[in-house]
Amino acid sequence: MQEIFGKNGVETPEPLRATVSGHLPHWLQGTLLRNGPGMFTLGGTTYNHWFDGMALIHSFTFRDGEVYYQSKFLQSDTYKKNMTANRIVVSEFGTMIYPDPCKNIFSRVFSHLSSAIPDFTDNNLINIIRYGEDYYTSSEVNYINQIDPESLETLGRVNYRNHIALNLATAHPHYDKEGNTFNMGTSIMSLRGPNYVIFKVPAHAPGEASKSSALKNIQQLCSIPCRSKSNPSYFHSFGLTENYFVFVEQPFKLDILKLATAYFRGITWGKCLKFDKEDITLIHLIDRRTGKAVPTKFYTDAMVMFHHVNAYEEDGHMVFDIIAYKDSKLYDMFYMHNMKKENNHFIETNKMSSPPVCQRFILPLSTDKGEAGTNLVKLEGSAATAVQQEDGSMYCTPDTLCEGIELPGINYKFNGKKYRYCYGSRVKWSPCPNKIGKLDVVTRECLEWTEEDCFPSEPIFVALPDAKEEDDGEWWRVLPQVYYTSEQPAPMLNTVATSARAASKTDSACPLLFLESKFNVQCVSGVILTSVISHNPKKAPFLLILNAKDLKEMARATISSSVHMDLHGLFVPKKT
Repeated sequence: MQEIFGKNGVETPEPLRATVSGHLPHWLQGTLLRNGPGMFTLGGTTYNHWFDGMALIHSFTFRDGEVYYQSKFLQSDTYKKNMTANRIVVSEFGTMIYPDPCKNIFSRVFSHLSSAIPDFTDNNLINIIRYGEDYYTSSEVNYINQIDPESLETLGRVNYRNHIALNLATAHPHYDKEGNTFNMGTSIMSLRGPNYVIFKVPAHAPGEASKSSALKNIQQLCSIPCRSKSNPSYFHSFGLTENYFVFVEQPFKLDILKLATAYFRGITWGKCLKFDKEDITLIHLIDRRTGKAVPTKFYTDAMVMFHHVNAYEEDGHMVFDIIAYKDSKLYDMFYMHNMKKENNHFIETNKMSSPPVCQRFILPLSTDKGEAGTNLVKLEGSAATAVQQEDGSMYCTPDTLCEGIELPGINYKFNGKKYRYCYGSRVKWSPCPNKIGKLDVVTRECLEWTEEDCFPSEPIFVALPDAKEEDDGEWWRVLPQVYYTSEQPAPMLNTVATSARAASKTDSACPLLFLESKFNVQCVSGVILTSVISHNPKKAPFLLILNAKDLKEMARATISSSVHMDLHGLFVPKKT
């Protein structure tokens, strides 16, 4: 796995045209932005953890039937300091850095004192997020870096604390159709003790030009007290519906005292997280209209979760799906000494770890209480329960939808609404995703795409403009005409023929339609985008374009340059 995870990435600073094979939908115009760790060694120093590597942003731009690739390292303050020193000098989540012993005594004393209250790195390597019309690299700290989505140039660092009292913030915000952004973070230094904060960044303030800095208009929507004054819960994402925010306060906790003294204890910030398997997991529902939490106490067994899939309201119930684990060993898997193991050895040594499981929780929203021991979930088709307790609380158990899926995504037009399909990376005992999956949450069936020696990134769904179906259906527009022939068509055109035959209701015994290459065949369906790399030196990296309906390959854009394994990203449509 060293070839996939441990190798330093290389910049492609100028747009590089890819070699496209297959058919690119004519309507696919815009840029796929991706972010992830890209540099792990510098001047003889090495990061301890894969999540520590310096951020390398890359993009795939679709323009008039062509694809262009570009990548640049994020020019964060952390990157500049490290490169100037030609060594790693800024601490990261899994790597604590101490003063250079060659420095004089005064420099070393100053470094020790300044570390008494840790100032987090601005190495934003997790995701690309949008506030207003601006795009930022993000991790989970108080710093974000604005970037130009076209040139990938770093435009400047922004500190959340200059706008709102936050020490940590998620890299997975939500967006509404008006262009507003909703996000959530933790305020550790509050006088009342640590609390969780949900905030809104408007698309732009009333009366202001749309180009004004959106972050200046941050609005705090609510504050939720942490149940522990010294151990706030770690969280990576949250849920949103038409009327509620969904926050899972898990017993995977940040020890504030350890964090404040980590430098002197000789431990990393990552070691300040602890999982209490004997504790419970609280589920908070916050009314978006009032900013107040629903008074009912919902709880479930101890678990660790990073990603929400989706949430929606149905017939007086809150339904939300997450990717859950029974322990916190996932983070430990990504230490570099583990990543250097051969894949089979890695799998063997991590079989005792909990696999990711897609689970559905259903919470009754009605205030009508039943007798103790009564399951108040009335929705059919799910094994999820919410059992009334003597004290009026609800003990919830989930329904398992699928095992072995992570990095979930949906058609975002269905965010906060009842939905059917989830796209994700299929994984088991290895951090290497080697399959893309499409989960039907109704039938529990999962379609898959896979190719030998290939490792795809998080799949991104791009919807057909103005589509009404969730996965945009499957039909084809054929111009200018078709004709019958007994010749054997190519596999892709066979699909075209089958769809065309179904649409025209012709007899199945008639000859297959054969469409010569001179005809303009246009796919009218949503697509899945994923960048794919390989440890096979004979297989070049490529961007894969899949039909969202059946995960059949539509096209691929092969890159004649280095492409790195990344984490998260988003698609920026071309402005019309």
